[in-house]
Amino acid sequence: MFRHTIPIGKLFGIKVDLDYTWFLITALLTWIMATAYYPAEFHGWSAGEYWLIGALTAVLLFVSVLIHEFAHSLVAKSYGIEVSRITLFIFGGVSQIAGEPRSASEEFWIAAVGPFTSIGLGVLAWELEPLAAGSPPFFALTEYLSFLNIALGIFNLIPGFPLDGGRVLRAIVWRVTGKYRRATAIAATTGRFFGFLLIFLGVVQAILGNLFNGIWIAFIGWFLESAAASQLQMEMVKSLVTGHTVGEAMRLDVPQVPGNTTVQEAVDRFVLNRGIRSFVVSAEGAPAGMVTLTDVRKLPRERWPFTPVSEIMLPVAQLKTVRRGADLWKALEKMGRDGVNQLPVMENNGVVGMLTREDVMHYLQFLQSQHA
Repeated sequence: MFRHTIPIGKLFGIKVDLDYTWFLITALLTWIMATAYYPAEFHGWSAGEYWLIGALTAVLLFVSVLIHEFAHSLVAKSYGIEVSRITLFIFGGVSQIAGEPRSASEEFWIAAVGPFTSIGLGVLAWELEPLAAGSPPFFALTEYLSFLNIALGIFNLIPGFPLDGGRVLRAIVWRVTGKYRRATAIAATTGRFFGFLLIFLGVVQAILGNLFNGIWIAFIGWFLESAAASQLQMEMVKSLVTGHTVGEAMRLDVPQVPGNTTVQEAVDRFVLNRGIRSFVVSAEGAPAGMVTLTDVRKLPRERWPFTPVSEIMLPVAQLKTVRRGADLWKALEKMGRDGVNQLPVMENNGVVGMLTREDVMHYLQFLQSQHA
């Protein structure tokens, strides 16, 4: 999902990453808090105090978001659902939960625990305010963190994808109707409605003179609408490919080259002449690894004529692979989870095909034409 991230640690078996956009929003929040909010609300501090409390506010807000995401993840793990990582990014955080809940009740509790955790953190910060009363800067910090967490919890209860409230709504509709896809479509459509509503409210705010808040509200609305529309599209794709296998969509023509072939020769033969973006490296008739266009680009161009492909390949033991009879939708999920654009199809220790995102798109077009 997120390609440009920095790993910062692991807790409860779940990796935690920072997306590069996290640094942008943290710096922006620090600046706003230190130069606008705190100076307007609390007078008489030194410049250093404004910047210190501003930076602490930004960092502790994301710590709160991280706790919110861990609440989702730990409940999911309690139901036996794998959670590979949590990523903090410009709009907060996201837990990469592998697979869907098996029942409406699982979906409800996994979704609902996040907002209630945020509200609980807000109440905790509010309870700590008297302890910080002797230090105005730290009193201001606890007061604002209380407001932010309660606001975050309430905002996430809005009943539309991709917010937690949208998943709660999906759980309720799923329980009432017994139809998961219909519930997802309703929650995503509701999410698009709230997205458009926020865009409208943001534009109104900007016209009335509150330009910064208006732009920010409209931007959040755009994000919600885009994410909800993506969810609808994903459900459409899922409905089309359900029941189909990797073998139906994969390509059989998989280029293989000996390991001593130079990178320049491989590029000339496959990339430039045939537009192929990946190929298998063989050794003694068996696959030894794979080279992608990304691997080629990492090597300085002047070294292409002298470097064998075996030096830049990803060894077969480290490859993300799939089997011919695997469910096509699960293969797509695997691509997204592992951040790869292609999956070698392997059977009996040999490569029998290649599944790429491009192959899946072509197959989807074929399936759509069949349903037209």
